Amino acid sequence: MTRPLGPGSVAGVRVSSRRKPIEAPTGDQAGLRRVLGAGQLTLLGVGAIVGAGIFSSIGQMAAGSAGAPGAGPALVVSYLLTAVTCGLAALCYAEIAALVPAAGSAYSYAYVAFGEVWAWIIGWDLIIEYAIGNVYVAQSWSDYFRSFLRGVAGVDLPAWLATDLQSAAADPAIRPLAPTLGGHVLALNLPAIAITAVLTVLLVAGIRESARVNSLLVLLKLALLVVFIAVGARYVEPAHWRPFAPNGWKGIWTGASLAFFSYIGFDAVSTTAEETRQPERTLPRAMLASLGVCAVLYVATALVMTGLVPSGDLATGDPLALALRRAGLDHLATLMAFGAVLAVTAVLLVFQLGQTRILMVMARDGLLPPLFSRLHSGRRTPVAATVLTGLFVALASSILTPAQALELTSIGTLFAFIVVAGGVIALRIHEPHRPRPFRCVGYPFTPIASMVSSFILMLGLPSTNWLRFGVWLVVGLCVYWVYGRRHSRLA
Repeated sequence: MTRPLGPGSVAGVRVSSRRKPIEAPTGDQAGLRRVLGAGQLTLLGVGAIVGAGIFSSIGQMAAGSAGAPGAGPALVVSYLLTAVTCGLAALCYAEIAALVPAAGSAYSYAYVAFGEVWAWIIGWDLIIEYAIGNVYVAQSWSDYFRSFLRGVAGVDLPAWLATDLQSAAADPAIRPLAPTLGGHVLALNLPAIAITAVLTVLLVAGIRESARVNSLLVLLKLALLVVFIAVGARYVEPAHWRPFAPNGWKGIWTGASLAFFSYIGFDAVSTTAEETRQPERTLPRAMLASLGVCAVLYVATALVMTGLVPSGDLATGDPLALALRRAGLDHLATLMAFGAVLAVTAVLLVFQLGQTRILMVMARDGLLPPLFSRLHSGRRTPVAATVLTGLFVALASSILTPAQALELTSIGTLFAFIVVAGGVIALRIHEPHRPRPFRCVGYPFTPIASMVSSFILMLGLPSTNWLRFGVWLVVGLCVYWVYGRRHSRLA
């Protein structure tokens, strides 16, 4: 006899206790194609990591902004602190990804480790990491594209056609030139909308095609970063490194919190688990390799950039290009703007890919409408999820300011890291005898240290960001209560 529904229960089963067995994610793959190897996965990770974080937000982290003190040249320390925290998180991701090689990243891991409610919470949170993160990336792409057009063709788009509504309304230089409607300033980030549309079409075309384009873009942008470091090092003025930490520990801490955006990407690799050959071996290697490569590049780039120009002057959308222009390297600055366009394009591609796979798995589990899990009959890609994600990013890039998108992405990612690290501990308790192709080094210290360090960095973010994050989670729980708990396959 089925028990009557009670608070927090569906069909007699407590919602919070509905855990998916480990076999479920690995056995339900909905016809996706396993075509990705270790090399392509590593390049996907590097493609997602090396982008707007190093080409754009690095300037804001060094210079600071309203309510967020800059790290100055001590940004190098911020990057190292974040690299340690991300390294701890990567070890946790590697163990759980090898144990649960399913698409969906932290969402799938939480479903197995903690149950449905936590899975929904982290799945809703991952929308902040990927979709909102891509809003910032698309806006950064727009800044660098404008810089490239100015340098190559002397053409510049009107500012109101390449910014968001809030920034246009607040900027006295843009407001008089922008059209108005009922006394309100109109603005549109046209380049961000255009690149989002192009990549949406590519992702619909297929995973193999997307991976090939990403690999080419990654190799080109890595070459450009090496050129920036090698050439820029010759023009460094050590005087720009003094004072090393103009805002003390507070600036370093805030810089490290925001630097998390720069490292997002190694976890995006795990969203492609069901399109990867031998995922239990390939996923851990690709995540750790991509993170290691990028940590070295970030520290070297930050050191050279802050040596080329005073850190207080770096609050711009294209700080690397600005640094080269200050050094008199105008032609290389234009080339760097082109490199940034390529770099940020790759990030957009991987983040869009990750978000669509997460939505697909959530819909496959019944927590979202089945529309999100339907695959194209020939391409085997989730068309509806891809198109709707593209529309969301395109629209939000003309509404949210870059600072709002960046801070929301950082707190969402840190929260995901905490849940994954906790999942490693929970699965060691629930499934102690299950074979683990990769075991987290230093257990249980590593997952505990990952959770603590991630939470400490969350505390370094502005209080308004916590408010927005809280509102987002409350809205998500309402959506789950109205739809997800009633349609769950485990109900």
